[in-house]
Amino acid sequence: MTTVLSWNIQNGKGTDGVVSLERIAAAIKAMGDADVICLQEISRHLALIEGQGESENVGEGAPDQIAQIAALFPGHATVFGAAIEAGDPSWQFGNAILTRLPIVSVFRHALPQPAEGGVRHMARQATEVTVATAQGPLRVVNTHLEFHSAIQRRAQIERLRDIHREIVSNLRNPPKTEAAGPYRDLARPEDCVMCGDFNMETDFDEYAVMLAPLAEGAAPFQDAWRVVHPGHPHDPTCGIHDRDQWPQGPHCRDFFFVTDRVARAAREVTVDTNTDASDHQPLMLRLAGA
Repeated sequence: MTTVLSWNIQNGKGTDGVVSLERIAAAIKAMGDADVICLQEISRHLALIEGQGESENVGEGAPDQIAQIAALFPGHATVFGAAIEAGDPSWQFGNAILTRLPIVSVFRHALPQPAEGGVRHMARQATEVTVATAQGPLRVVNTHLEFHSAIQRRAQIERLRDIHREIVSNLRNPPKTEAAGPYRDLARPEDCVMCGDFNMETDFDEYAVMLAPLAEGAAPFQDAWRVVHPGHPHDPTCGIHDRDQWPQGPHCRDFFFVTDRVARAAREVTVDTNTDASDHQPLMLRLAGA
């Protein structure tokens, strides 16, 4: 069984206002022994101060959360993708993947940020790691899309789909490679789990775009929840414990989108609706296999 966990951890800040990566790690471990852990909203040297937004001050209260989370999961390698790096001294904010499976390749993708005047938005990013499983290489993409702008969110989804189409096209039309060096064949399989906080709900246009047919002979992405739980509404992934940020109440905006063979291997998708260690809930995908 290969397991992938996804969670927007809000920089480790719980609904009680306390920042604790130890509490985050405990909630992750309570869900099971995850092979791959995908975290959104994690930072280096970015202090979240109540009522003041983000602080660029390095020092006490602005730790290196990547080093902290790596220490809490010593059996996993940690890959960080910064969506934003700014300041002097600098701070970073983005997405991290922790994996105890061997890493085959790593790619980091800046996502589009088309102009939309008068709307608050930030740079967004996707981190891609291909890991070796007993069933072969699996590509895991961890992302966090824009909340405030549907225009940007749509463009970001199109970019993620374009990346996948490009990978499939290269598989169908393989390039000339070398045995070693930068021209070697870096496995980027069609088999993919794309997860994270997509900041959309299932009735949004962007959700339909994510699942729309693909070119290059690629099968479309599928929502793993609907594969495993056909006919059942998604469990909520935010708005359960934090009604200040989410006055609409419990709803789902965090997903696992999977390709065809991964969908056929999907056995469980579960959400921990009890933890209040973040404003979002962790969700776990379990795939059949050794």
